[in-house]
Amino acid sequence: MFTGHSIGIIGAGNMGEILIKGILRGELLPAERIIASDLGADKLAGIAKNYGVRTTADNRELVRETSIVLLAVKPQNVTHVLKGIGDELDSNHLLISIAAGVSTGTLHKLAGNGSRLVRVMPNAPAMVGEGMSVLCPAQNVGEDDLALAREIFDSIGRSVVLHDESLMDVVTGLSGSGPAFIFMMIEALSDAGVQLGLSRKVSNLLSAQTVLGAAKMFIDTGRHAGYLKDLVATPGGTTFAGLKELERGNFRSTMMEAVEAATRRSRELGLLREQEQED
Repeated sequence: MFTGHSIGIIGAGNMGEILIKGILRGELLPAERIIASDLGADKLAGIAKNYGVRTTADNRELVRETSIVLLAVKPQNVTHVLKGIGDELDSNHLLISIAAGVSTGTLHKLAGNGSRLVRVMPNAPAMVGEGMSVLCPAQNVGEDDLALAREIFDSIGRSVVLHDESLMDVVTGLSGSGPAFIFMMIEALSDAGVQLGLSRKVSNLLSAQTVLGAAKMFIDTGRHAGYLKDLVATPGGTTFAGLKELERGNFRSTMMEAVEAATRRSRELGLLREQEQED
C-alpha cells in the first residue's frame, strides 16, 4: 500500500516518536523512507540513533522529499509551522494532523487548499500499542488516502473514521480524556484492596488486570456491556452488593458527566485556538 510513498513527521516529541515506532514495527515503510524534524537537535540525534530514520531541522526539506506529512506539533505551534511550509505543500501531499482542537478548515487556510487533509485524534495508550485514534477526513480525501492514514494509526492501536467533524470534541472527551478516568478507577480499586489488607503490589496488579481483562472480554465477545455485567453478577451475590453501592454513588451518572465536562472544555479550547489562528 505504501509503495512509492515516504513519510515525514514534523515534531519528534512523544506522539511523533510513537508513530515512528509503530510504522517501523508494522513494517509499513523502511527507516530510510521516514524523515523526522524537530527543533531539538538532541531529540533528532536520539531519534536517528534509536530508529535509523533520516532527520532534518528543515521542515521545507522534509515536505519536498515526502508524500505523506504528519503534523505532530503542539496546537499553538501549528500556525507557525504551516505558514513555513504552505508553499511547499500541494495536491501530491497527504497532510495528517494530530494537533488537538485545530479544525480541518483552519488547517486548509494555513496550508492552502491543495493538499489532501486528515485530522486525527489519537490517545495516550498509543504509547503501548493500544491507542484509539479517530480520523476525520476533509472533503478532498479519497478512499486510498484514508486507507493509508488508517494503516498508519492502526500500527499504534485501533482506528475509526468519523465524517462529522463537529463530533471530534466528543471524541476528545471520551477516548482522549477517558484513559485518565480509567487510571483513577484503577487507583480507587487498588486503594480499596490495600485498605482491606492486600499489598500495594498485588492490589495494583489485580486492579489493572481486571480492567484489561474486562475490556478485552467486551471487545472480543462483541456483547453488550449490560449482558456481560449480568454474567459476573449472580443474584444476591457479592457483585450485586458492590453494584448497588456504585449506583448509590451515582457512578454511571458521574462517569457520563465527566465525559460531558471534558467535551465542553474541548469545545472551549477549540474556539480559543481558532481565534488564535485568526489573530
